[in-house]
Amino acid sequence: MISSNSLECDYQFSYLKNKNKIHNIFSSFKIGIIMAVLTEKTLEEILSYLEKSMDNLAKEAFKNLEFDEGFQGVENFLQNQFDIRLENLLLAKSSSIHHLESGMKNKVIQRKQRILEQISKKYKN
Repeated sequence: MISSNSLECDYQFSYLKNKNKIHNIFSSFKIGIIMAVLTEKTLEEILSYLEKSMDNLAKEAFKNLEFDEGFQGVENFLQNQFDIRLENLLLAKSSSIHHLESGMKNKVIQRKQRILEQISKKYKN
């Protein structure tokens, strides 16, 4: 078994990694539209804006609490809204979640978990 962090793994799978990068570059071209490469700073701005947006949405959602599933229903709604709003913000920057590098995707996942955990703690009481 090859460790995914080993030099042997990097050597054996470097072709596939490069092939995936090339695939992402060419699949970034939509009909007449070039998808932009996002910088860390731009991603951070998007995530900060999204955090504020989700907090405001949670405030309204928990105030009204008109979901059949109660608290869990609101949490599911917020998770879906995070994904939808993130994708819309990325599309506005001519990008997409599918075109982010893995490190950026990990950052998005971690930030999403942190935001939703903070919201959950805030409104669970």
